[in-house]
Amino acid sequence: MKILAIEFSSDHRSVAVLEGDRLLAEQTVTEGRDTAAVALIESALGQAAVGPAEIDCIAVGVGPGSYTGIRAAIALTQGWQLARGVKVQGVDSLEALANGEQAAGRRGEITLAVDAQRGEFYLAKFGLTDEGVRIIEPTRLAKRAEYDSLLAAGSLVIGPTVGDAFPSAEHVARLAEGRSDFVEASTIEPVYLRQVDFVKAPPPREIPPV
Repeated sequence: MKILAIEFSSDHRSVAVLEGDRLLAEQTVTEGRDTAAVALIESALGQAAVGPAEIDCIAVGVGPGSYTGIRAAIALTQGWQLARGVKVQGVDSLEALANGEQAAGRRGEITLAVDAQRGEFYLAKFGLTDEGVRIIEPTRLAKRAEYDSLLAAGSLVIGPTVGDAFPSAEHVARLAEGRSDFVEASTIEPVYLRQVDFVKAPPPREIPPV
Protein backbone atom coordinates (compact mmCIF):
# COMPACT_ATOMS: atom_id res chain seq x y z
CA MET A 1 0.00 0.00 0.00
CA LYS A 2 1.34 3.43 -0.95
CA ILE A 3 0.70 6.01 1.76
CA LEU A 4 0.87 9.76 1.38
CA ALA A 5 1.36 11.35 4.80
CA ILE A 6 0.76 15.03 5.61
CA GLU A 7 2.04 16.54 8.87
CA PHE A 8 1.37 20.27 9.32
CA SER A 9 0.96 20.54 13.10
CA SER A 10 4.14 22.60 13.63
CA ASP A 11 6.25 25.14 11.75
CA HIS A 12 8.21 22.20 10.32
CA ARG A 13 5.64 20.92 7.83
CA SER A 14 6.31 17.77 5.89
CA VAL A 15 4.90 15.36 3.34
CA ALA A 16 6.10 11.77 2.90
CA VAL A 17 5.42 8.80 0.65
CA LEU A 18 5.75 5.33 2.13
CA GLU A 19 5.32 1.90 0.53
CA GLY A 20 5.33 -0.92 3.07
CA ASP A 21 8.22 -0.07 5.39
CA ARG A 22 10.13 1.72 2.62
CA LEU A 23 10.28 5.51 2.70
CA LEU A 24 10.11 6.63 -0.92
CA ALA A 25 10.28 10.38 -0.29
CA GLU A 26 9.94 13.10 2.32
CA GLN A 27 9.86 16.85 1.83
CA THR A 28 10.02 19.29 4.75
CA VAL A 29 9.72 23.08 4.91
CA THR A 30 9.97 25.47 7.83
CA GLU A 31 7.88 28.37 6.57
CA GLY A 32 4.89 27.46 8.73
CA ARG A 33 1.86 29.45 7.59
CA ASP A 34 3.56 30.33 4.31
CA THR A 35 3.83 26.68 3.22
CA ALA A 36 2.82 26.07 -0.40
CA ALA A 37 1.03 22.86 0.53
CA VAL A 38 0.08 21.59 -2.92
CA ALA A 39 3.57 22.26 -4.27
CA LEU A 40 5.05 20.39 -1.29
CA ILE A 41 2.87 17.36 -2.03
CA GLU A 42 3.76 17.48 -5.72
CA SER A 43 7.45 17.66 -4.82
CA ALA A 44 7.24 14.59 -2.58
CA LEU A 45 5.33 12.62 -5.21
CA GLY A 46 7.90 13.62 -7.81
CA GLN A 47 10.78 12.54 -5.59
CA ALA A 48 9.04 9.20 -5.02
CA ALA A 49 8.23 8.82 -8.73
CA VAL A 50 4.63 8.08 -7.73
CA GLY A 51 1.59 9.50 -9.47
CA PRO A 52 -1.42 10.81 -7.53
CA ALA A 53 -3.56 7.94 -8.83
CA GLU A 54 -1.15 5.43 -7.27
CA ILE A 55 -1.77 6.62 -3.70
CA ASP A 56 -3.89 4.13 -1.76
CA CYS A 57 -4.14 5.90 1.59
CA ILE A 58 -3.61 9.35 3.05
CA ALA A 59 -2.44 9.61 6.66
CA VAL A 60 -2.85 13.04 8.21
CA GLY A 61 -1.40 14.33 11.46
CA VAL A 62 -4.27 15.69 13.56
CA GLY A 63 -2.20 17.43 16.22
CA PRO A 64 -2.15 18.84 18.75
CA GLY A 65 -0.41 21.89 17.39
CA SER A 66 -1.01 24.58 14.81
CA TYR A 67 -4.76 24.64 14.35
CA THR A 68 -4.42 26.44 11.01
CA GLY A 69 -1.84 23.98 9.71
CA ILE A 70 -3.80 20.92 10.82
CA ARG A 71 -6.99 22.32 9.29
CA ALA A 72 -5.18 22.87 5.99
CA ALA A 73 -3.87 19.28 6.01
CA ILE A 74 -7.32 17.90 6.78
CA ALA A 75 -8.89 20.00 4.00
CA LEU A 76 -6.35 18.64 1.50
CA THR A 77 -7.11 15.11 2.69
CA GLN A 78 -10.85 15.63 2.36
CA GLY A 79 -10.49 16.95 -1.16
CA TRP A 80 -8.25 14.04 -2.17
CA GLN A 81 -10.69 11.47 -0.83
CA LEU A 82 -13.60 13.14 -2.62
CA ALA A 83 -11.67 13.22 -5.89
CA ARG A 84 -10.03 9.79 -5.79
CA GLY A 85 -11.79 7.72 -3.13
CA VAL A 86 -8.59 6.91 -1.21
CA LYS A 87 -8.50 5.42 2.27
CA VAL A 88 -7.82 7.90 5.08
CA GLN A 89 -6.40 7.70 8.59
CA GLY A 90 -5.93 10.35 11.25
CA VAL A 91 -2.72 10.02 13.29
CA ASP A 92 -1.80 11.65 16.61
CA SER A 93 1.09 14.02 15.91
CA LEU A 94 2.70 13.59 19.33
CA GLU A 95 2.67 9.81 18.93
CA ALA A 96 4.40 10.31 15.58
CA LEU A 97 6.98 12.54 17.28
CA ALA A 98 7.56 9.91 19.99
CA ASN A 99 8.12 7.25 17.32
CA GLY A 100 10.55 9.54 15.54
CA GLU A 101 12.53 10.04 18.75
CA GLN A 102 12.59 6.27 19.37
CA ALA A 103 13.78 5.60 15.82
CA ALA A 104 16.55 8.19 16.33
CA GLY A 105 17.84 6.23 19.33
CA ARG A 106 16.28 8.02 22.31
CA ARG A 107 15.29 5.74 25.21
CA GLY A 108 13.47 6.12 28.52
CA GLU A 109 10.47 8.19 29.59
CA ILE A 110 9.85 11.41 27.73
CA THR A 111 7.22 14.14 27.98
CA LEU A 112 6.22 15.87 24.76
CA ALA A 113 4.93 19.42 25.01
CA VAL A 114 3.10 21.76 22.66
CA ASP A 115 2.16 25.32 23.55
CA ALA A 116 -1.67 25.47 23.58
CA GLN A 117 -1.71 29.25 24.19
CA ARG A 118 -3.81 30.84 26.98
CA GLY A 119 -1.19 29.76 29.54
CA GLU A 120 -1.72 26.05 28.82
CA PHE A 121 0.26 23.24 27.23
CA TYR A 122 -0.61 19.96 25.57
CA LEU A 123 1.40 17.27 27.37
CA ALA A 124 1.81 13.56 26.64
CA LYS A 125 4.22 11.05 28.20
CA PHE A 126 5.76 8.07 26.40
CA GLY A 127 8.15 5.27 27.22
CA LEU A 128 10.74 4.60 24.52
CA THR A 129 12.43 1.19 24.48
CA ASP A 130 14.28 -0.99 22.01
CA GLU A 131 10.98 -2.78 21.38
CA GLY A 132 8.99 0.33 20.54
CA VAL A 133 6.90 3.15 22.02
CA ARG A 134 4.46 2.90 24.92
CA ILE A 135 1.92 5.58 25.80
CA ILE A 136 2.20 6.31 29.53
CA GLU A 137 -0.06 9.38 29.68
CA PRO A 138 -2.22 10.31 26.67
CA THR A 139 -2.38 13.88 25.45
CA ARG A 140 -4.01 16.27 27.88
CA LEU A 141 -4.17 19.98 28.65
CA ALA A 142 -2.07 21.28 31.55
CA LYS A 143 -1.51 24.68 33.10
CA ARG A 144 1.81 26.46 32.69
CA ALA A 145 2.62 25.84 36.37
CA GLU A 146 2.69 22.08 35.76
CA TYR A 147 4.80 22.52 32.66
CA ASP A 148 7.25 24.75 34.54
CA SER A 149 7.42 22.25 37.41
CA LEU A 150 8.37 19.46 35.01
CA LEU A 151 11.25 21.56 33.70
CA ALA A 152 12.32 22.55 37.21
CA ALA A 153 12.34 18.89 38.28
CA GLY A 154 14.68 18.01 35.43
CA SER A 155 12.14 15.88 33.55
CA LEU A 156 12.93 15.29 29.90
CA VAL A 157 10.48 17.58 28.09
CA ILE A 158 10.79 18.23 24.36
CA GLY A 159 8.61 19.17 21.45
CA PRO A 160 7.97 22.01 19.03
CA THR A 161 7.73 24.27 22.08
CA VAL A 162 10.96 23.10 23.74
CA GLY A 163 14.03 22.25 21.70
CA ASP A 164 14.34 21.17 18.12
CA ALA A 165 11.84 18.29 18.02
CA PHE A 166 9.04 18.19 15.47
CA PRO A 167 6.67 15.45 14.29
CA SER A 168 7.42 14.22 10.78
CA ALA A 169 5.28 12.92 7.95
CA GLU A 170 7.51 9.84 7.77
CA HIS A 171 6.42 8.68 11.21
CA VAL A 172 2.80 9.64 10.60
CA ALA A 173 3.00 7.26 7.63
CA ARG A 174 4.77 4.54 9.62
CA LEU A 175 2.07 4.64 12.30
CA ALA A 176 -0.62 4.37 9.63
CA GLU A 177 1.07 1.49 7.80
CA GLY A 178 -0.53 -1.80 8.77
CA ARG A 179 -3.55 -0.17 10.42
CA SER A 180 -7.03 -0.71 9.05
CA ASP A 181 -9.08 1.87 10.98
CA PHE A 182 -9.89 3.94 7.93
CA VAL A 183 -12.33 6.83 8.27
CA GLU A 184 -14.33 9.26 6.23
CA ALA A 185 -12.14 12.32 5.86
CA SER A 186 -15.12 14.55 6.60
CA THR A 187 -15.18 13.20 10.18
CA ILE A 188 -11.55 14.06 11.04
CA GLU A 189 -11.05 16.91 13.50
CA PRO A 190 -7.88 18.46 14.95
CA VAL A 191 -6.94 17.49 18.49
CA TYR A 192 -8.50 20.27 20.56
CA LEU A 193 -9.13 19.36 24.18
CA ARG A 194 -10.69 22.58 25.41
CA GLN A 195 -14.37 22.68 26.09
CA VAL A 196 -16.05 24.91 23.55
CA ASP A 197 -17.77 27.74 25.40
CA PHE A 198 -20.35 29.81 23.64
CA VAL A 199 -23.67 31.43 24.39
CA LYS A 200 -26.45 30.81 21.93
CA ALA A 201 -28.02 34.02 20.76
CA PRO A 202 -31.65 34.40 21.82
CA PRO A 203 -34.30 34.31 19.09
CA PRO A 204 -35.19 37.69 17.63
CA ARG A 205 -37.84 39.49 19.65
CA GLU A 206 -41.13 40.05 17.95
CA ILE A 207 -42.11 43.70 18.10
CA PRO A 208 -45.82 44.24 17.65
CA PRO A 209 -46.81 46.75 15.01
CA VAL A 210 -47.60 50.21 16.25
